[in-house]
Amino acid sequence: MGAQLRIYRRRIRSVKATKKITKAMELISASRIVKAQQRVNASSPYARELTHAVTAVASVSSTSHPLTTESAKPIRAAVLIITADRGMAGAYSNAAIKEGDQLISLLKERGLSVKPYLVGRKAVSFYKFRNREIANSWTGFSDNPTYANAKEISDSLINAFIADAQTDLNGVDELHIVYTEFKSMLTQLPLAKRMLPLEVVESEAPAGFLPSYEFEPSPEVVLDSLLPKYIEARVYNALLQSAASEHAARRRAMKSATDNADELIKGLTRLANAARQAEITQEISEIVGGADALASSNAGSE
Repeated sequence: MGAQLRIYRRRIRSVKATKKITKAMELISASRIVKAQQRVNASSPYARELTHAVTAVASVSSTSHPLTTESAKPIRAAVLIITADRGMAGAYSNAAIKEGDQLISLLKERGLSVKPYLVGRKAVSFYKFRNREIANSWTGFSDNPTYANAKEISDSLINAFIADAQTDLNGVDELHIVYTEFKSMLTQLPLAKRMLPLEVVESEAPAGFLPSYEFEPSPEVVLDSLLPKYIEARVYNALLQSAASEHAARRRAMKSATDNADELIKGLTRLANAARQAEITQEISEIVGGADALASSNAGSE
């Protein structure tokens, strides 16, 4: 019985050590969520207004621009999937990958071939394990992205979109993005959106009217300047949204792990107490039995 008690106590120490780790990770994620949410709130107005401005230029411009004109016969699409570099975030990365798979299936049903662009080690590992094609990948900054990271990703995507998909195997006709939108500390939703060709329906102006703009030197030149920045802003905002969602998912997962550790410790403590009580009872029984045997032997000798 003493061996069983030692096993329970060893398991309790092990669970307590794990609980310290999960509790620490929960506190770290909780502290980082606030900063990540502030960055999302700071970048969203810029991305929204830039989208309105680009939409306004595209609406009044009569010139076909490569970033706003849909291909008559699209043959290839690029899908940017944003996941985490590290685990212990629940179903955060799996949900984004699943949303990406659903989007890829829809694109293939339209007869398009798909070139995946991946952010985060989780997506890269998922695709490599299944021997899937990867057009390009970026890792190491999923929980704290910078604008430089967004620009690097955007340059690669824009170069692929500008290239002629009919003659260049690296060229694409459409550009889609899959990321996790941060709604609240408890709610994060994986989303799939098309970035290029530009969809004019994204405008949020009241009654469907766009603000009146004057373009210098011309709408075409303004588009050439604004559209790359538009893609960079959209990608950067998606990276920030995903980072905030990652921290929230990890905090929730670590809190659940800490609560489960508490319950496991309580259960093991009850078992250890029962084993200890059984050991004490057995020792008492042995003492009483020994005393009775000694008394009986003394009485017989007399």
